[in-house]
Amino acid sequence: QVQLVESGGGLVQAGGSLRLSCAASGRTFSSYAMGWFRQAPGKEREFVAAISRSGSITIYADSVKGRFTISRDNAKNTVYLQMNSLKPEDTAVYYCAARFWPYPVLAGMGLADFSSWGPGTQVTVSS
Repeated sequence: QVQLVESGGGLVQAGGSLRLSCAASGRTFSSYAMGWFRQAPGKEREFVAAISRSGSITIYADSVKGRFTISRDNAKNTVYLQMNSLKPEDTAVYYCAARFWPYPVLAGMGLADFSSWGPGTQVTVSS
């Protein structure tokens, strides 16, 4: 398994941008599909985005498509989430997650499919 630590959260006005980072430990980072999830107060944790081991395939929740971009740097064992045009409804704790998936495609990127999770980083978007 890998250990994950998120950073980059904070308070931003609506329409602004933030870039989240997730640093992973371990030598096999490139064998993991990576995902971002979020959980707002009183709501269930939900999928935001995922990226394949090479970074060539990405998928997004409809609510963030066109505004958020997931990327990764395997040389730095880091995955990113660039968030633009932020809305108050994006306010949540954002979690990075890893799934051992040494295949070139993405499949089964639900909550239960990820085995490693970071502690989360708070993102607050004010109106």
